[in-house]
Amino acid sequence: MQIHLMDGTYELFRSYFGAPKRKAPNGTEIGAVAGLLAGTLNLLMNDGVTHLAGAFDTKIESFRNDLFGGYKTGEGIDPELLAQFPLAEQAMKCLGVTVWSMLEYEADDAIATAAHRWRDEADRIVILSPDKDMAQCITGDLVVGYDRRRSAEINEAGVWDKFGVAPKSIPDYLALVGDSADGLPGVAGWGAKSSGVVLARYKHLEFIPLETRLWDVDVRGADRLVENLRKQMAPALFYRFLATLRLDVPIEETVADIEWQGALREPWEMLCDTLGLDRLKTRPNRWQ
Repeated sequence: MQIHLMDGTYELFRSYFGAPKRKAPNGTEIGAVAGLLAGTLNLLMNDGVTHLAGAFDTKIESFRNDLFGGYKTGEGIDPELLAQFPLAEQAMKCLGVTVWSMLEYEADDAIATAAHRWRDEADRIVILSPDKDMAQCITGDLVVGYDRRRSAEINEAGVWDKFGVAPKSIPDYLALVGDSADGLPGVAGWGAKSSGVVLARYKHLEFIPLETRLWDVDVRGADRLVENLRKQMAPALFYRFLATLRLDVPIEETVADIEWQGALREPWEMLCDTLGLDRLKTRPNRWQ
C-alpha cells in the first residue's frame, strides 16, 4: 500500500501559472481550482494511488512569521490566486480527498508529520512536492519525493546527488545557503557547493569546526567561510530551526481514514454545476 501526500498549495500555484484562465458562470476566476481538480482526478486514476491527503496553507503566514519578520508572507501573491484558496479546499473535499487546512503550521509541516507517523504502516510514502525543504523527509526508497510537473522521483540517493548531503542535513544546508522562497537569508559566502562538501563531512552546523586548521575537507575560501560562520552561528542555528519541518502537527486521521472512497456525488455535482465544470462532473470513477 502506498500513501500519497500532496502539497495542495504548491499544486494550486502550479495550476494557476500552468492552466488556462477560466471563469465560473458568475464571472469568478477559477482556472487554478479547475486545474487542481483535473490534475488530482488524473492522479486518482492511477491504480497505485489509493490513500491520498492534501495539505493547504489556508493562511500563508504561520508560527514562523511570529518568530522571524523576514519569513515569507502572502505579500505579492496575485489576489486572483489568493481568492481561490478557500474554494480549492472546498472542492477537494467534494472530491472526497482528505484535506488538512493549516493555520498555525504550514502545509509542509503537515506532510512531514504524516510521513513520519505513517512510515511503518505503508510500503511506500510519496510526497507530491518539489520543495527543497521536503527533502529532509526522504528516507531510503520508503519515503520519496515526486515532482509531478517534471515526472521526476527523488529518493535518498537522489538527495545526495542533488544537494551533496543526507536528508537529515537539509535544514542545516538551507540555513547556510539560504532559501529565497521562504525568506531565509543564509550565511554570507556559503554557497551550494561549499555547504554540501562541509555538511557531507560534519552533518550539522554545531559540528563544523570554527577554526580552519581543524577542517579535514578541502574547500576554497575556507578561512572566509569559517569567519562568517563564527560571526553568524546564532542566526544560522535560528534559520535551521525555521527550516526544520515539524513532526507534531495535530493530524487526527489514521491511514485508513485517508483511503479514497470516491467523490461525494451530490456535493461534487453541485460544485461542478456552480463552477461550470461540465467536463469534470462525470470524471470520478468512484462515488460515495
